[in-house]
Amino acid sequence: MDLSILWTIISFIIIFSVIVICHEGGHFLIARLNGIRVIEFTVGLGPKILHFKKGGTEFSLRALPFGGACIFENPDELDEEEAEKEEEEKLTKDIEIDKRNKSFAEANVFSRIATVFAGPIFNIILAYFLGLIVVFFCGEVGTKVDVVTPGYPAEEAGIQAGDEIIKINGERVYLFSEIRLITYLDNADEFVIEYKRDGQVYSTTLTPKGNGQQRLIGIQSKDFVDCSNFKMFKYSALEVRYWLKVTFKSLKMLFTGKLKKDDLAGPVGVAQVIDSTIEETKQYGVATVVLNMVNIALLLSVNLGIMNLLPFPALDGGRLLFLFIEAIIGKKVPKKVEAYIHVAGIIVLLILSLFVLVNDITKFFRY
Repeated sequence: MDLSILWTIISFIIIFSVIVICHEGGHFLIARLNGIRVIEFTVGLGPKILHFKKGGTEFSLRALPFGGACIFENPDELDEEEAEKEEEEKLTKDIEIDKRNKSFAEANVFSRIATVFAGPIFNIILAYFLGLIVVFFCGEVGTKVDVVTPGYPAEEAGIQAGDEIIKINGERVYLFSEIRLITYLDNADEFVIEYKRDGQVYSTTLTPKGNGQQRLIGIQSKDFVDCSNFKMFKYSALEVRYWLKVTFKSLKMLFTGKLKKDDLAGPVGVAQVIDSTIEETKQYGVATVVLNMVNIALLLSVNLGIMNLLPFPALDGGRLLFLFIEAIIGKKVPKKVEAYIHVAGIIVLLILSLFVLVNDITKFFRY
């Protein structure tokens, strides 16, 4: 096997495993803190490779490095007869159960909301810690303008070198990458730019040059911020904020039909990105490759956290929707109704996953 392919596979497995363990670990930790039994904590899909039991929970590693699960006893509402029957079956199969804890269905609605919500939130927390690594070694670029390109809209609008960009169309910016994000992705005919000069705030309006991802305003920045100090805590948060904005803007473009099918990527597409990143950065040394892998993990962790919060059946957000309804009306949504909706969601997700997989493979052979 080619060494670069081996490194791609290893990097892919490590990145996805860390993200999944963190996500499911969030569910697990908050469940246990709320006294909810967890039957199995599993990483991967398919047959078990390794497994052991501790504290009433079976921890398992499965063959395929995709996904994972935190499996609760009675995750959906069961009537008393069904619950008793399931309990007897588990006891006869010698499954270790911590009697001090209750099933998911028996927990109060706010404990269940916290447990479901914890997975995506832990992904955002993971992204913050990954961001600490990235900004500590790489620093950040602020919004002070160093170069104004002659003949471009920024010069015509009166922006000068030394100005600090504060807002674009009312959106606060702290990093130069945010300026690029807004000018590239926001489909605005004009940009209202607020900037600071000599302690005073000014505002100007300009029309970007070009279209699509070539919408340029004509500014450059070398405003490097050294984060190998306490600044890393602030700028890691700003880095996560940036990727949150990327995710939300991408989702907006997806739902408004502005993304093309080639803009979507699944595991195969991610593996291709990892492979190309390793190939492009390996000449700069192992440290550079590792930092790029950490940055990819940061992006994916934020993406997974936000995507899981979408109010779509079978996702954490879909389950949260039913739990919020229960909290408002004071009773659970009928078990069968929720089950049918989640099954429909799973079918849609499987179809979408198949589409993305085929599209990823097609792009691979195309390029």
